[in-house]
This record gives sequence, C-alpha cells and structure tokens, in this order.
Amino acid sequence: MLAILDYEAGNQTSVLRALDARKIPALITAEPEALAASAGVIFPGVGAARQAMEHLTRTGLDRVLRDLVRRQKPLLGVCLGCQILLECSEESETRTLGLVKGRCVRFDPGLVDEAGDPICIPHMGWNACTPQRPSRLFAGIPPDAEFYFVHSYYTLPEPELVIATTRHGVSFCSAYGRDGFWAVQFHPEKSGPPGLKLLHNFYEYCLERQAAAASAPASGEES
Repeated sequence: MLAILDYEAGNQTSVLRALDARKIPALITAEPEALAASAGVIFPGVGAARQAMEHLTRTGLDRVLRDLVRRQKPLLGVCLGCQILLECSEESETRTLGLVKGRCVRFDPGLVDEAGDPICIPHMGWNACTPQRPSRLFAGIPPDAEFYFVHSYYTLPEPELVIATTRHGVSFCSAYGRDGFWAVQFHPEKSGPPGLKLLHNFYEYCLERQAAAASAPASGEES
C-alpha cells in the first residue's frame, strides 16, 4: 500500500482518486507508523512554500520525512512537494526541507515564449517533459507525452539529478531524483494516461523494494 502524506496542502484526495483508477491501494495519512509501514510515500501539495513548511515543522512531519528518506523509503514528491524537498525557496524566502541540494526560484516575468510574447505566470496547462537521462519513473511513457502543470516557481536541483526538463520561457527542471527518490513539478494525478502510468511505475518500484526487503536475510543471519 502507498501512503499519501496529509499535511493540509491541497491535492491529496485527487492523488488518491488517480491511484484508485489504477487499482493501486493507498491511504491519506499523517501518522508516522502508517507512513513507515507503507511500500512508498507520495508527498504532494499545492499552495505556498512557507505555509506548508510551517505546518510540517509544527506537526513534526519534517522530521518524519527526513527519517523516511534516511531509511530509504521510496518517495515521490509532486508539485509543491517537489519544490520543498530542496534547501530553500524564493517564495517568501522560505527555508525548506533540505533533503536535496538546490533551490526553488520564480519565473522571471520578463521571459518570452517561442512567439516572442510574455510568458504567463503561473505556468498553467499541458507541456512536454524532455528526457535528460533514463529513469524508471518514466518507463513506458512516450517521450512526447504531455503533463499538466500549475506553478509560478521552478526547481534548480543539482544538475546530475535532473531527469527531465520543460520549456516555459526558460528550460527548467520538471523531474529530478534517483531510483527510489523522485520529484516531479507537474501533477501526474491530473495528467491522464501518462500521469497514471508514472504513478503505476512508482508503485511497481515500491512493491519490488518491499519484496526484496522481505526476502533479505535478517541481520546476523547466516547466508
């Protein structure tokens, strides 16, 4: 079962509905025990970075998230969750979780699109993700597939973590991470078949990790 982190940041229910559409068992929870017992955690969110961080800090969920990552629990950050995994955000000059080196910056209103017109902020609507390196998360998804975005800020993680980029006045990171620890700027739960496939890829990876852990010899057991 997957756990969807409940931290009063908006779109947990839509993520749950998307998982249900793929027959993926999941629950929305803020309980540390349930998060630890899950096969993997989805860290979604919409809204403001400062408000989200204040809630995470007040409830102790910031420490829970850091512990889950330390224990290598599979994690998928989505939209605001993608942004606040980094060290800081320009939004209200917010210090964020610091689980990934990098920062989140606002789209420059002086940017223009391919036609030379000023870009819209927030970036809202469908856009493609250009692969920068192979990732299990995007397995089986056509490279020209489009995903749904709603955001005014974008992430600048370490370059070696960038999985895909998207163009909106500037080429920005739309997916980053490594096996078992991923983050996407778009909303897979609102992105139709490609988004559902991405969520299913995450779930399959989580099940494989769970099965491998269950079959591994206990500490101190002879092989």
